[in-house]
Amino acid sequence: MSKRDLKKYLHDLTKEQLEEQLMELYEKFNDVKVYYNFAFNPNENKLVQEAKFKISNEYFPVKSKKAKMRRSVAQKIIKHFISLGVDAFIIADVMLYTIEIAQAFSAEKMVKQELFFKSMLTSFKQAISFLIENGILVEFHSRIQTIKEEAITQNWLNAYEFNAVVERLEY
Repeated sequence: MSKRDLKKYLHDLTKEQLEEQLMELYEKFNDVKVYYNFAFNPNENKLVQEAKFKISNEYFPVKSKKAKMRRSVAQKIIKHFISLGVDAFIIADVMLYTIEIAQAFSAEKMVKQELFFKSMLTSFKQAISFLIENGILVEFHSRIQTIKEEAITQNWLNAYEFNAVVERLEY
């Protein structure tokens, strides 16, 4: 069904029929329920705290002893935030936090997997792109510099690439 056909169909429904369909969608699909719960009660602070806990738990687990270091957990959270329409500053904060917590982990424990460094660089590039697209790069300048400096200080395999990404930015 095209968007145009959907508009026509919805226009022909009565208010009661629309309400009934929305309630049915709300009950049937969890994504709809999550969206409306956020839309009518946007407790972004709670969302951010939960997200940061999940991300940090990947590197500093509360229940188990071994860190999983899965970048996909943070990516899933960020994608969810974007779909909900969470403020760009909050999304950017979570994106940078993901890299910062990974750096805190690698400062404590030696990371040997090359994939770890590659995925953190990818996260860094995505964060920079997001900041540029949303016109908030300047507001996060110090955190970007700190991440770059930390990659150099910890002698990450791709530290020069972090440096190159930052050098290409025009503040």
